[in-house]
Amino acid sequence: MKNWKKNLPRSGRLSAAITPIKMNFNDWFSALQTRTASHSGAGLAAFKELLARLKNPQQNYKIIHVAGTNGKGTVCMLLAHTLTGAGEKTGLFISPHLTSPTERLQIDSIEIAPKDFINAVEKVLVCEQEPLNLFEILTAAAFVYFAEQKVTYVVLETGLGGRKDPTNSCLPVLSIITSVGLDHTQILGDTLSKIAAEKAGIIKPGVPVLCGDLSSGVKRVVEEIARERKAPLEILHAENSLGNAQAQNRELACRAAKFLKVPDEVIAHAVETVKVPGRFEIFSCGKKTIILDGAHNPQAIENLLAFWQTTPFAQKHATVLCAFMQDKDYPKMLSMLSACFKTGTVTAVSSPRAAGKNLITPLLPPGWQFIPDISAAFIRAQAEVVLVTGSFYLAGEIRKRIINNTLCQNSVRNSVLKKH
Repeated sequence: MKNWKKNLPRSGRLSAAITPIKMNFNDWFSALQTRTASHSGAGLAAFKELLARLKNPQQNYKIIHVAGTNGKGTVCMLLAHTLTGAGEKTGLFISPHLTSPTERLQIDSIEIAPKDFINAVEKVLVCEQEPLNLFEILTAAAFVYFAEQKVTYVVLETGLGGRKDPTNSCLPVLSIITSVGLDHTQILGDTLSKIAAEKAGIIKPGVPVLCGDLSSGVKRVVEEIARERKAPLEILHAENSLGNAQAQNRELACRAAKFLKVPDEVIAHAVETVKVPGRFEIFSCGKKTIILDGAHNPQAIENLLAFWQTTPFAQKHATVLCAFMQDKDYPKMLSMLSACFKTGTVTAVSSPRAAGKNLITPLLPPGWQFIPDISAAFIRAQAEVVLVTGSFYLAGEIRKRIINNTLCQNSVRNSVLKKH
């Protein structure tokens, strides 16, 4: 370690003709996002060929590759923050973003400039042969940008699963699997064992693997794949308490940092100073305390509620403002939240995937309501404490409106409880 003290054109392709002169950055990114709907993607083999045409930028730095159903974003941000504190120039690639697409690509906690984002994407599209989807474009752009900026490390978060994910084109120095739960079952499989096999697909021959606490069936799958690939495996063993999930994320990042030879004092300082937006993030908003948490599947909601009971907020008058996506297990999440909170408001984000009135209303328990407009729903969420959860998209939208003072005046971001 270093001394730590010292524009949618023809063929569905964005062209150089569509620039910030004609289109602002957010509109440009919205145009890029249509790739998700129009293209299923090139696939991993074709993606590796794309990287070869780009001269394999992912080979220019050390990569820590992170997969998992929940916790991977937190682990990535804490580990990147720790490496930066150790004096290493560190890239961070995460998804989704909360308020701005530039959050997805960072170096030493500084988000990529919009013009650099556009330039990196255009370099990828110039080399495109097989139609790429949004995440493939962003992954390749991240690889290109980090190589150009000459970073030492990149903390790389998978998008979906692991085995077929475009991030799996890299050869990391360390692989991390944070957790395995039932999410994206239509794509990854309908059992924990099937999902575990997809997550464990990031394990590379001879590359060390660090895992969070795993159930016995999941553990067997991961151990077998690690053994086949002769990859040294370490699994953290937490107590059987969901409240420890947050501590486990912190421990995973710290163990990874120790593996990378980061001094203990740097790790301790990073744990105390890291900021993880949208993960039990607390704002004072007028007379309300607003807590934003992007928990968006049953395992994450269960972890959130377990942690909630350990906080002072559990003893206060609190309500929930939530939204869900149709492709998530929203009936179970709503049931879990309503078992903990007597009142709540469900709203809908602006997305074709959003679970709307027809899906939500039949499930509402007494004391709960559905209000489609987010601002109106926020106003109707009357309590001393409002927990915003169920969707990263909702957490991001509320966060943006709080910061811009469109929901309340003179909001203040408070210290984040150590949920990470």
